[in-house]
Amino acid sequence: MKRREFISLLGGVAVSWPREVLAQQAPMPVIGFLNSQSPDPSAERLRGFRQGLKDSGYVEGENVAIEYRWADNQLDRLPALADELIHRQVTVIVTTGGHLSAFAVKRATAIIPIVFVVAEDPVKLGLVASLARPGGNLTGINFFSVELTAKRLGLLRELVPATARVAVLVNPADVRNTETTLRDVEAAAHAMGLQIQVLNASTSREIDAAFATFVRDRPDALFVGPDPFFLSRRMQFALLAARYALPATYQGRDYADAGGLMSYGTSLTDAYRQAGVHAGRILKGTKPADLPVVQSSKFELVVNLQAARALGFDVPPQLLARADEVIE
Repeated sequence: MKRREFISLLGGVAVSWPREVLAQQAPMPVIGFLNSQSPDPSAERLRGFRQGLKDSGYVEGENVAIEYRWADNQLDRLPALADELIHRQVTVIVTTGGHLSAFAVKRATAIIPIVFVVAEDPVKLGLVASLARPGGNLTGINFFSVELTAKRLGLLRELVPATARVAVLVNPADVRNTETTLRDVEAAAHAMGLQIQVLNASTSREIDAAFATFVRDRPDALFVGPDPFFLSRRMQFALLAARYALPATYQGRDYADAGGLMSYGTSLTDAYRQAGVHAGRILKGTKPADLPVVQSSKFELVVNLQAARALGFDVPPQLLARADEVIE
């Protein structure tokens, strides 16, 4: 090799080597993940979230880290947990488990990008200016829950055709969610000619007490309102419904998987996957203000035949034919 070529080669190595070292030492981006519930009911959803990240080119532990914070249904802990993530200097924060998680982070920072997963209209909630152009530092996924009230009530009546009186259980601790649920269920029940009885519960003991009233009042069926705390008590709901022989409908498949009779609602696993995609896009440089809010459109009807047999119900064939999944 000629002397001039050798010197040029050394120069090339000297230029390229530091860049490679710097690339290897570049800090891994960190995603903050805040959930108002506990990890247990979220396992399948987290797989969806990680799949969304993977679809965007990010794999946890390889080129992105995730800091998890769980409120364990203690909603008053959300502000402190949000502050923890901000002090951790995360690149983006994903909020799940209800709109209260999103508001806890929104109040804490106007700089760090936020990706929310909420059931309510984020424009009406005041989280974003519009779905197409969110503005500010928030964007996310809007999955339908309360909007499906009439559909869920209709499926319940289809399952139990003789239904005339329906007990509606809501959590008064979440005022906004409860008001919306009751407004929609009252309108749907009126249109179907159904009578409703509203019961409140915000603790495990109050759920027990609500079911105890069914011995006296004997409603034909139970409509369980959408609520993160209720989801954490899904096993309790399944056991009590079986004990009191009460057909019940729930918002998500987690209830049916736990032994509940029937669920209908948005696929939260898919909603979390979409949140992962959004987070990945932000990591690549897209501003949340320019990232439209996605309205999740994948719905699931799940029927648990084991629960139906235990209750002594024959599920109509036409309902089974429409089910996305039947648990034998």
